[in-house]
Amino acid sequence: MNIFKAPLHIQILVALIVGAVLGIVMNPGTTQFSDPNSEFTLQTQDGKILIVEKERSAKGELVPVVPPVSVTPEQYEKRFDYLPPVSDVQAGDVTVKVTERRFRLVEDSTGIAINYSRKYNNHLLMTDDRVSNRAELEKKYPVFLAAYDNYSSSLSRLVTISSKWIGDLFLRLLKMVTIPLIVSSLITGVAGLGGTGKLGSMFGKTLGYYFVTSVLAITTGIIMVNLIRPGIGATLPGTGEVTTFGENESLIGIFSGMVDNMIPPNPVAALANGDFLSIISFSILFGVFIVRSKEATRNTMTGFFNAFFDVIMGLTMFIIHLAPIGVLAFMTFATASQGIEIFGTLAWYMLTVFLALMVHALITMPLILKFIAKRSPVAYARALSPALMTAFSTASSNGTLPLTMTSVEQNAGISNRTSSFVLPLGATINMDGTALYEAVAVLFIAQATAGFELSLSTQIIVAITALLASIGAAGIPHAGLVMMAIVLQAVGLPLDAQGVIIAVDRVLDMCRTAINVWSDSCGCAVVEQLTANDEENTPSVVQSTPS
Repeated sequence: MNIFKAPLHIQILVALIVGAVLGIVMNPGTTQFSDPNSEFTLQTQDGKILIVEKERSAKGELVPVVPPVSVTPEQYEKRFDYLPPVSDVQAGDVTVKVTERRFRLVEDSTGIAINYSRKYNNHLLMTDDRVSNRAELEKKYPVFLAAYDNYSSSLSRLVTISSKWIGDLFLRLLKMVTIPLIVSSLITGVAGLGGTGKLGSMFGKTLGYYFVTSVLAITTGIIMVNLIRPGIGATLPGTGEVTTFGENESLIGIFSGMVDNMIPPNPVAALANGDFLSIISFSILFGVFIVRSKEATRNTMTGFFNAFFDVIMGLTMFIIHLAPIGVLAFMTFATASQGIEIFGTLAWYMLTVFLALMVHALITMPLILKFIAKRSPVAYARALSPALMTAFSTASSNGTLPLTMTSVEQNAGISNRTSSFVLPLGATINMDGTALYEAVAVLFIAQATAGFELSLSTQIIVAITALLASIGAAGIPHAGLVMMAIVLQAVGLPLDAQGVIIAVDRVLDMCRTAINVWSDSCGCAVVEQLTANDEENTPSVVQSTPS
């Protein structure tokens, strides 16, 4: 079979497999230090505890391995409870030995990633950081410079840099048409409904579907984490440097910001900045007032946006045919840049998240498709396969939106009026996979935190907070990590625990993004069926496979 003439979903599947294999082969792996030992010096400075890690150079001198970490005594007790107690450090400088030191360097088109692991008293400590170039690496992590110089001439470096660059180019092409596609499809879809009553009906059913599926996803995650209990007896990796997100956020602040974002003071600026909530609300209002305008104006504006939508769809179809190249590049980079050590440490946690996502995707959503949308789950999944595989490889539901819209309309027979309304809204506020992931992650951290009481009331708080945060965090940068910060704060867990989760976030992000897109796509079928009796909105049901 000529792969270049095969259906698009077959080409993407082949690209997914080839990219994964190529990335595994090109993965540089980890490197063990020639001297496996180094020293942690713990000392007090200006009321804080300074943690300095040094190793002996070839000349016998102690040189820094990583930048010093300065924390308050309270932070030290929470983050480094496996190190000597605060009282010992305050009594005088303390030196401890760390062993089994390993590191990995991966460079892509945006910078150099450093992952450094070592053990103290059989407890894994990790430092993850990123520098922009060799000069910054020499200034911040001089002990890794010689290894980088050896790595810089390797084929692995060339593959990771080129694959990340090609993948990013494909994602930029998708994002280039996303906003024009949302605006034109929403305006034509709302104008085509012919009245605000039908818009209200579709809006209410769409929000109802998103709320129910989010509750089901979070419930699945909580049940799974209680069955497997991945955090019981787990030793969480410590982190030398932790980047936290959302430490100053609250649910009230998040929802206040969401309402503000729904009313753009400058719609043109919202379009330029990619503020999805602002774009969606303005496009819906614009479509409503096209319907309410005089017939001549209504016909002119409707004709213009219909023509605009046709042009954008043509451009979108051209870009979609490049999807196998983009998926190949993204999968190559994803597998070439990930170390396996942390996956072993967090294996039970990752398995719990994966199983919960699979239950939601393969049991919950197919049941909804079968009994509410009256669709064949297998045929519908096959119709959506190009979008799902692209979402998995790019880990971007917004970037995949053009391909998702094309798949549900051309392969699954969903009307444009439904898809143009349900999908942009879902890509912004419906995050089933992310909400499930947040609930599992927080409960895993709670189980692994010594002395933390994980009661039923605590789990209910986690469920409610994850649900509200998944809706309210729409459109903000690092939405998943901000959501996690809110949930951690709600139950009194330290924000530093995010550092543990970030280590495996890329792989799980790919999985949960695919689930998010699958849920949005199923929402189209559900809303189409529930609004089938609405005048001028009869669904065109096609149970065919993509060609």
